[in-house]
Amino acid sequence: MSPVNSEKILIVESDPDVSDLIGRQALQPLGYRVEIAIDGPSAIKQAIQFQPDVILANLNLPGLGAKDLLVALSSQGMAVPVIVLAEKGQEPHVIQTFRLGAFDYLMLPVREAEVVAAVERSLSQTREARERAKLDAQLKQANAELQRRVRELTTIFSVGRAVISITDQRALFEKIVEAVTQVAEADIAWLTLKDEKTKTFLLSAHRGLPEAWARKLGQPLDDGISALVAMSAETLEIHGAPLTKFKVASLGKAAMVVPIKVKNEAIGLMTVVRKSERPFAAGEQTILEAIADYASISLINASLFRALSQTAELAKAGEQRKTDELARMRQELQSTIQVIGYPLELLVSGKMGSLNDQQKQAIETVHAGVRHLALILNEQKTQPR
Repeated sequence: MSPVNSEKILIVESDPDVSDLIGRQALQPLGYRVEIAIDGPSAIKQAIQFQPDVILANLNLPGLGAKDLLVALSSQGMAVPVIVLAEKGQEPHVIQTFRLGAFDYLMLPVREAEVVAAVERSLSQTREARERAKLDAQLKQANAELQRRVRELTTIFSVGRAVISITDQRALFEKIVEAVTQVAEADIAWLTLKDEKTKTFLLSAHRGLPEAWARKLGQPLDDGISALVAMSAETLEIHGAPLTKFKVASLGKAAMVVPIKVKNEAIGLMTVVRKSERPFAAGEQTILEAIADYASISLINASLFRALSQTAELAKAGEQRKTDELARMRQELQSTIQVIGYPLELLVSGKMGSLNDQQKQAIETVHAGVRHLALILNEQKTQPR
C-alpha cells in the first residue's frame, strides 16, 4: 500500500481502544486518511462532510446503531460500503444489516490483519464502481460528441442540398441562417450580403433578432464588429468584456462573424450571438466556415445564372435585330425589282421600239437575272424562321 494513499476511512466507534486499534495502528500506517465519530448522529454529519470511501461502524452505537446509520446514509443517497463491527451472539442483527446494505462484518475483538483485509475488499469494490462510473461518463461524453457530429454533418448536408435544389434565394438564406443557429447553438443569427452598387452589407435573413434590428431587413445593419470582418475577410470570435465595446453587446455576451468569401473578398457575413458568455469553440467555427463556403457557391451560381440570362437576352435581341434588318433589305430589293421589272418587259416585248439582235440579247439577259433574283427573294420569304 502506498504511504500517500488518499482513500478515506470513517470509523464510527464509541470505544477509544477499538477506534485506536483500527485507525491509528491498522490503517493510518498504510496511508489511509482516517476520521473517527463516537456516535450515530455525528457519524452522519461527518459522512456528508468527509465523504469517506469506507465506513466501519459498531453495531451497538449510543443513540443510533449501525442499522440506523445504514438507513440514514441510504436516505442521503450515499452509496458507501459499510463494515459492521459486532460482538459474538449478534449474528442475527448482522444479517439484518446486510439486508439494509452492509458490505461486510468483523467480530470483536478484531485483529489488524482482519481490518486491513476487510477494508481492502470494500475498497476494491469502490474502485471498481468508480472505474465503471468513469467509463460510463466517458461513454456518455463520446455518445454526446458523436451525436453532435452527426447533427453537424446532417446540417451541412442539408445546406449543401439546399444550395443545389432551392432556387428562391430568400428561402435559401433563411435555411442557412437556421442551420448556423443550430450548429453554433446560438440564440440569434443573421446574414448580410454586399450590395454591388453601394458596397454596403444589407440584412438579408435573420433568426431571433429583436424587432428594432429586424426592421433593418434589406437595409445596412451596423452591429459594430461586422465592418472589421468585412475588411479582413477573416472570422472573428469575441466574448466577455471585449465585446462590451461594440453595439452587438446589447444582444448577447458572445459573438462570432464568419465571412462569405470569393477570392479572399467578403461578399457576405454570417453572424451568430449567444446570450451567455460561453465562447464559440474552434469546431463550431470550422462548421460555420464550411456553411459559409456553401453560401458562397450559392451566390456565385446566382451571379452566373444572371449573367447567362443577360447574355441570352442580348443574343436574342441581336438575332431579332438581324432578322428585322434582313427583312427590311428583302423588302427594299423586292420593291426595286418591281420598279425595274416593268420597263424591262416593255423593252423585251418591243413596245418601246425595235432592238437589234445584240441589244435584245442583252436586255433578255438582264430581264432573266431580275426574275431569278425575285424568285430567290420569294423562296426566302416563304422559308420558316
